[in-house]
Amino acid sequence: MTVSPPVAAAKQPRRSLSRFRSSRGRETWAGLAMMAPAALLLLLFLIVPVLLAFTLSFTNARLISPNPPRFVGLDNFFRAFTADPVFLQSALNTFLFAIVVVPVQAGLGLLLAVLVNQRLRGTTFFRVVFFIPVVTSIVVVSILWRFMYQSDGLINSMIDTLTFGALQGADWLNDPSTALPAIIVLSIWQAVGFHMIIWLAGLQTIPEELYEAARMDGASRWRQFTNVTWPGLRPTMVFVLVTITIAALGLFVQVDVMTQGGPLNSTSTVVFHAVRKGYEQQEIGYAASISLLFFVAVLIIALIQRWLTREKN
Repeated sequence: MTVSPPVAAAKQPRRSLSRFRSSRGRETWAGLAMMAPAALLLLLFLIVPVLLAFTLSFTNARLISPNPPRFVGLDNFFRAFTADPVFLQSALNTFLFAIVVVPVQAGLGLLLAVLVNQRLRGTTFFRVVFFIPVVTSIVVVSILWRFMYQSDGLINSMIDTLTFGALQGADWLNDPSTALPAIIVLSIWQAVGFHMIIWLAGLQTIPEELYEAARMDGASRWRQFTNVTWPGLRPTMVFVLVTITIAALGLFVQVDVMTQGGPLNSTSTVVFHAVRKGYEQQEIGYAASISLLFFVAVLIIALIQRWLTREKN
């Protein structure tokens, strides 16, 4: 039996449509298969821990205990602000660390980026030198600086040599007044190279024609920076400030390696206090509540920072 031309013409689009759907279906399944490993890892190591921490923060769970966890409501949060002076000291130390590190590290990184962005011989060498501490393990860096900060370490020896014995260096990590500033100096030195590279990438996206036009108008180097460079770096500035702030608020490794929160809790931070409560003192529920408070604080600060640096009409 022969198929009439109108019927054959009607079946042809259906076959092509089914073929199209089958190819789209294969592409969809292939995409889901490639996404599945990453989605599984995110689920296991991000979403589940966050949900578990949120649940434990309202209990009195301990790391090793024969008693099952008991729901305590908001007791852990009230304890943090009323019955735990170490938490309040840790929060203050974290705030002081961030309030110093964020502007200094961002400004110093921008200065270095402007210097190594010049078309001169040897700039590549300095880029590598400034970036070496970034690729070095922070644990190794902290151990080296701990030796340098000792009373008979390199820093005090340099002070004694440069001043011909007129000044004596402090016991940097064992003095409550100098321990946190010492960690601040180390942290800025270690991470400034990373943000120098970010600033440098932003500088290289600014068209050279804008500088040529500014020079033709007689603009000085400072006017070129304020009218051309800085406006062109606004997206980069937002990224740099947010990343530095999050890293500064999450200070942990330097404290854990160099001071263990001492002396007299002068270098304890929120993250370090949460880890110490959760693993050393086995108060998992209370540590989870501290972590939840830390998460909310970081989120609020990041949102405020993003709002302050937004594009304004």
